[in-house]
Amino acid sequence: MEALMASYGSSSDSDASPPRRTNSHQFLNHHKESDRLPPPPLALLDPPNSLAISQTNHGVRVRSFPHVEGNFALHVYIPVLIPPAIRKQLIPIVAKVVSLVPGLHVVDADIPLCDLYKDHQKLEQVVLGREFHISLGRTVPIRAHQIDSVVAMLRQKLQSQRRYWIDFSKWEVFVNDDQTRTFLSIEVIAGGLSEITRQIHAVDAIYRLHNLPEFYMNPRPHISVAWALGDISHSLKRGVKEVNRYRTNAGTSRGHIFTCKFTGIECKVGKKSYTICKIPDE
Repeated sequence: MEALMASYGSSSDSDASPPRRTNSHQFLNHHKESDRLPPPPLALLDPPNSLAISQTNHGVRVRSFPHVEGNFALHVYIPVLIPPAIRKQLIPIVAKVVSLVPGLHVVDADIPLCDLYKDHQKLEQVVLGREFHISLGRTVPIRAHQIDSVVAMLRQKLQSQRRYWIDFSKWEVFVNDDQTRTFLSIEVIAGGLSEITRQIHAVDAIYRLHNLPEFYMNPRPHISVAWALGDISHSLKRGVKEVNRYRTNAGTSRGHIFTCKFTGIECKVGKKSYTICKIPDE
């Protein structure tokens, strides 16, 4: 998930709803330099509120908050795996969108889909064979001394979760807060929505106690399948509309796209993962 973490401010949620708070400056830590220390790295000369941009061979990843020494990106999420049989059903749909909308990349990576979409086997393995996530909170920077407290409270608040089914029912388009990325996503609008919303509220309560920005006012749980640089929501929505027409004509349109079981909640802090709760296999 490292590439995705970098893309959202190390993975900020892509929902386009207005955030509750935008005072991200409160997390920046400014250090006083001693005369005996060597000169600071050039990266520290960037304005504190500037966006950190890292270029790759295939695209540009934009972080929603700059890297500060001693800060770690916090992300709380539900892991999601698309069942193998469903992946095969989704591949023609993803290939159709890619043919209609240039510039899409594999989510979690900087791999252009235009290099893959004609090879359905590669498309299935690289695009849909990975672990996806439903964000339960914003991805935000926290200090090292906050980690143990946040993880302990998350476990205490969310340890008694029960298994439920999650219905992914709608292809949707989201743009992140900075309009630097657009996402092709599958949204949860029915089964599992109330349970996920309660979990988001629980995470919000813990974020508040640690002075962290809460999630969106009206959360829309989803997984993101592909991304594009900038705000291309207009053209991507046209592609999604065409895909829905394609599904209807092919007789594959139904109440949901796929369903999976809720299996637990994970928390990632920097590069380290913590299991918050896990539902044992039946």
